[in-house]
Amino acid sequence: MEQDRPMLEDIRLAYAQAGTITAPEELPSSVDEARRRLRHDFVTEFIDRLAEINVDVIRLSELTTAYSFLAEARPVVAIKATGNWFHENWSLAHELGHLVLGHRGVLDGTTGYERDEAAANAFAAELLLPHARMQAVDWTRLHLADLAELVWETGTSTDALRRRLSSLHLECSSEVAAALTMSTQKLLRHHWTGARYGDPITKRMTAATRRSFPSWLHAAHLEQIAAGKIGKRTLAWMLEVDAGSLQVDEPEPTPSLSGAALEEMLGCGETCPPGVDVRLGRSQHPCKRCGEPGNHGNSRPPWTALSIGSYAPGTPGIS
Repeated sequence: MEQDRPMLEDIRLAYAQAGTITAPEELPSSVDEARRRLRHDFVTEFIDRLAEINVDVIRLSELTTAYSFLAEARPVVAIKATGNWFHENWSLAHELGHLVLGHRGVLDGTTGYERDEAAANAFAAELLLPHARMQAVDWTRLHLADLAELVWETGTSTDALRRRLSSLHLECSSEVAAALTMSTQKLLRHHWTGARYGDPITKRMTAATRRSFPSWLHAAHLEQIAAGKIGKRTLAWMLEVDAGSLQVDEPEPTPSLSGAALEEMLGCGETCPPGVDVRLGRSQHPCKRCGEPGNHGNSRPPWTALSIGSYAPGTPGIS
């Protein structure tokens, strides 16, 4: 977790800067309710379906594993971008299980870790490979094309399916057993006949590599930036672009102070020479009036909080 901590802190910052966040509706109370609310064939657009039940998903290549937590009261699942869409589906289902089951702080080495992990795995297995559906298949006569179709439809790996059959004590033919020792990609490339046009397998792989944040979070940051409440650095991080090149609606910059106004603010009776650090309110040269740097001979405290000329509403770190 320590390696992922900076990314997780950045995620929390993104939520904290989003302004007022509407409290989401309650999560499903069981795996059956989750499947009902996600609707049929949800794995083909799993992240979008989770968004419909107000579970946010963030995909980042910098993460080393998946997490689930609450950010500003919103349930969030953060996953690593790998391109393995079947592993991603299992991670999404597993982390949803943690959220639905009310697990918090599930970290290796903590009390109850193995128990909570087993419960989340059982939730994921039942969500993706329901007991009733598995029982309805005649695994002793299943053709490999049908096996490949089932793997594609359920969005699971051959390994996950093999483990599910074992846990349910379902017998299968030697041909099916051998096929389930293949990699998921190999089984699909060799036996799946569902691809009519293009290359949907590669398309799923490519989608699972993309950096992703909830669309509402992007929109919230755009609103906050336009209102001058935050800078655009966090949004640029979410979009993985340079903040300087990101063109968004921003408030008009604060007009520059005239020389006289600046002198009055700094308490200096005469024009200060070049070298005044207006951000800190200290001069790099002595004042013509008092001969001292800093306060220019007046009784005012140092302007250590000033940001004249460089400050504009929305500067990162200033709210």
